[in-house]
Amino acid sequence: MPSPLAIIWLEERSSKALLDHLKETWLRTGNGIFPSMSKARGEIVRCGSLLFRIQSSPYPSPAEKIASSKNKLKTLFNLLAVLLMLVAVSLAGEKTVIRVGHFPNITHVQGLVAHNLSRQGKGWFETRLGPGVEIQWFIYNAGPSAMEAIFAKSIELTYVGPGPALNAYAKSQGEEIRIIAGAANGGAALVVQPDANFKAPIDFKGRKIATPQLGNTQDISCRAWLASGGLKITQLGGDAQVLPTQNPDQLSLFQQKKIDAVWTVEPWVSRLETEAGGKVLVEEPDTATTVLVSSVKFLKENRDLARKFRQAHRELTDWILHNPAEAQRIVQAELLAETRTQMSSELIARAWKRIVFTSEIPRASVQAFVANSQKAGFMRTAPDLSRLFETP
Repeated sequence: MPSPLAIIWLEERSSKALLDHLKETWLRTGNGIFPSMSKARGEIVRCGSLLFRIQSSPYPSPAEKIASSKNKLKTLFNLLAVLLMLVAVSLAGEKTVIRVGHFPNITHVQGLVAHNLSRQGKGWFETRLGPGVEIQWFIYNAGPSAMEAIFAKSIELTYVGPGPALNAYAKSQGEEIRIIAGAANGGAALVVQPDANFKAPIDFKGRKIATPQLGNTQDISCRAWLASGGLKITQLGGDAQVLPTQNPDQLSLFQQKKIDAVWTVEPWVSRLETEAGGKVLVEEPDTATTVLVSSVKFLKENRDLARKFRQAHRELTDWILHNPAEAQRIVQAELLAETRTQMSSELIARAWKRIVFTSEIPRASVQAFVANSQKAGFMRTAPDLSRLFETP
């Protein structure tokens, strides 16, 4: 039978006492020469009737354990450093998002122009607020919806009519809403059927008048005007029916003669004239139609950004005033994107003539809306307006 093969696990860094003990045992039991650690690894040697393979230990020595631990720690530190670097890069790459609302109306021209420039990657506000800021745009049909979005903290800023802004301010007891700039005056009108013989509020008794939304600026103006003529108007009816109706539906209902009149804003006023033969009975050329509103939360937490946004809005308003042809072209493109309706250049130019673009806060006009809101039944008492207007 062949001699059994045993394996002696040795290593060069084994303690001297251990090596001496093995050497002594080897010489006492065998007749060979104790093999050299550096040359005999892997060789088979005889010791008496036994065969041994001299081989390195598969188990780490204490020194190797220490070295391994050091390597692991070094690897861990390297991974931690990479992780911290990635976190830093990620944080540096995060952007401050500002959510802004506007309507698909020409009286919201600043919102239309800026929204379209954002679509093109040429953002007006983005370039002026810095590379760490992203503007997200949200479209609303009328003011009350935009104000609810402010209350829900879904947006930080919005272009809106002074009526809903005022009502929201009163509803929140002055805690949620601030007007930080004006945007547009005029551009709203009461349009009646071409064959109608309406001349005064009393002529609308028993008639139907459409407005964009319950409690929006034109809705309040309409109800207040009718009430000033002696008609009793309630939110559910009265001597005349005021029907909150989205702008696109107003046009079709007016064409079908299912409503007698519409109190609305551009471009819908001009469309009612050109596409349905409507006649303008009442205009408000000096009345504020659009203002720029901020949430109080945004003003408190990002006052510097609010200041920059307001300044960029003022600059945009000036640009629109000095570049009407280019601004109208951009508005035409944006209205097509938002309404899926191609509006002619002539229609937009016609509507443009009714609007005065301004960034000045319309304090007197808003004061007048307080009286209108009370007449329309949206306010019982006049609120304290001392906190409504704020310049960041």
